[in-house]
Amino acid sequence: MFSIGHLSDLHATPVRFEGVQQLLNKRFFGWLSWHLRRRRVYRPDILGALIEDLREVAPQQVVVTGDLTNVALESEFDAARVWLGRIGSPERVFVVPGNHDAYVSVPRSRSWDRWSEYLASDAPHGAGEIASGDAEFPTFRRRGPVALVGLCSAHPTGIFRATGSVGPGQLERLEALLTEFAGVDVCRVVLVHHPITDGATSPRRSLSDAAALRAVLRRAGADLVLHGHNHRTQLFQVPGPEGPIPVVGVRSSSYMGRKPGKRAHYHIYDLEPGAGGRPGARCRVVMRIRAYDPESGRFRSEGEQTL
Repeated sequence: MFSIGHLSDLHATPVRFEGVQQLLNKRFFGWLSWHLRRRRVYRPDILGALIEDLREVAPQQVVVTGDLTNVALESEFDAARVWLGRIGSPERVFVVPGNHDAYVSVPRSRSWDRWSEYLASDAPHGAGEIASGDAEFPTFRRRGPVALVGLCSAHPTGIFRATGSVGPGQLERLEALLTEFAGVDVCRVVLVHHPITDGATSPRRSLSDAAALRAVLRRAGADLVLHGHNHRTQLFQVPGPEGPIPVVGVRSSSYMGRKPGKRAHYHIYDLEPGAGGRPGARCRVVMRIRAYDPESGRFRSEGEQTL
């Protein structure tokens, strides 16, 4: 048995501009949204309570599926690095970026490179052509009976759009990795920020090549796909070569607004290879939900289910 904690959409970094030049693009609208509403409902104290609970629950690995920042300011990447340090060491915490982390075009040296150890693969791996310490995607980590594959769907978009794409290069390497581990007794977990199923979100927020990604999964297989982006708990399935593959979206890790259906959650997954809980499954997956309780100011159990 191996346990994974899944967080997403932290949005706990303050938006502080150092000059008007930083506002002369899409960031102006993001700052306006943050100033008028988002800074009140995405709260650092909620994320702090989540991290305290995460220490008590103590999953063996933590994955973060993007949107650590709000408008991709350089200061936000530094602040997000501090949050990552509070969550855990780079060996224990694995990150893929989200669309807010690519809100506008920013050089890697001033953005994601601040988190390079949290993004990076473990070691060179033949099938995926992934270099040790490199943050080229897909990234790959092997943790005991689990193989984690991280995709990047984040890239800058126009105003009022939050779409993403993976691209043919990532898809080719993803298929090679998933195929290589198809004959190995491990649970294959794919991480991506955007949802991959039709109807999961609006066209202006969707993954443009989701159909191509689903085609890879249909051919090569996987045991679990995790995403964020929608700030809601979403459970879907997509076809795989041996049966349906569960696809799960998690809520924001810091939301405490007026919508109970979006209130902060994180998930724990208990994975056990060779003990499938559904027809055709190679891996038993149990999902446990940890939910923020505003009365106690703490996270608590909100049920579990076998996927």
